[in-house]
Amino acid sequence: MLGDMTVRNEAGAPEASADAPARAALDLAGRRAVVRDFLTSRRSRLSPADVGLPTRGGERRVPGLRREEVAALAGVSPDYYTRLERGRLEGASDSVLMSLSTALRLSDLEREYLFDLARGPLGGPAPRHAVREVPPAVQHVVDRMDSPAIVVNTSQQLLHANAVGRALYAPVLQHGGESFATFAFLTEQAADFFEDLERACAMIAATMRLDLARSPGDVDLRSLVEELLGASERFRTAWARNDVHEHRTGTKTYRHPVVGRLELDYAVFLLPGTPGLGMTVFSAEPGSAAAERLVELGRRARDEMRTTPPGRETTGDAR
Repeated sequence: MLGDMTVRNEAGAPEASADAPARAALDLAGRRAVVRDFLTSRRSRLSPADVGLPTRGGERRVPGLRREEVAALAGVSPDYYTRLERGRLEGASDSVLMSLSTALRLSDLEREYLFDLARGPLGGPAPRHAVREVPPAVQHVVDRMDSPAIVVNTSQQLLHANAVGRALYAPVLQHGGESFATFAFLTEQAADFFEDLERACAMIAATMRLDLARSPGDVDLRSLVEELLGASERFRTAWARNDVHEHRTGTKTYRHPVVGRLELDYAVFLLPGTPGLGMTVFSAEPGSAAAERLVELGRRARDEMRTTPPGRETTGDAR
């Protein structure tokens, strides 16, 4: 599997509009549409029994709680909750947002996402580009690791990797333009590389959604989301789930074209002083088949380094 998703996809929940509203999510004017889709999707996944409410007779026309039920749980009037669900979070106090988070049974990460949406800059986010330079000291640390290690930015670009990291992600570098997102959503090779492509896509889209709420001025991430919305039905479906995910620890399983199946644990380390960069380090269970295959991958990577002229690596860094 590909790590523990912070938010589980709910069966039977109605999908939010996948294209136009999702495109609107990328600018300040579309924030209300993002809030509306998010709150509606979280309300639709709950039943009265989930929140301790009696189940009254009669079948509901749509799944989930009614607006007046959420309003009662949050301690606000139905009219005020309707206003919030329509995306009008301006002026909502922290206590109201906390009550709403509790009523909707939001996870810690979902609550953070809601606060990010509510507290976005009123004058519009200051434009900035995703970080593309990896500090030399970080490069040196990565290069000296025996395990696969990579550095990725908010645009899902692989900026730096050690030799075995480049060997691990050779399919991405060869077919995805050094971007995990474009590889996962736009290439046929992704289905061969990821053992569970649907889960991988869900996790990537949910991570991008959270990063965009945290940094709404990230023009490179916004551009990437726009590109994928226009080019990939797979991405539109994953984006419309309104899930958020923070990539930290878990397990990923790949079908590597050279050494075979690799089930790897991973941990992501944020880099102080360089917002937007994360260093991911992989390991395999000692004594496992994956550990043996990882050793073989490292041996092959070192052999390639010795036989390939400088600057001619087949899987080099993205710049």
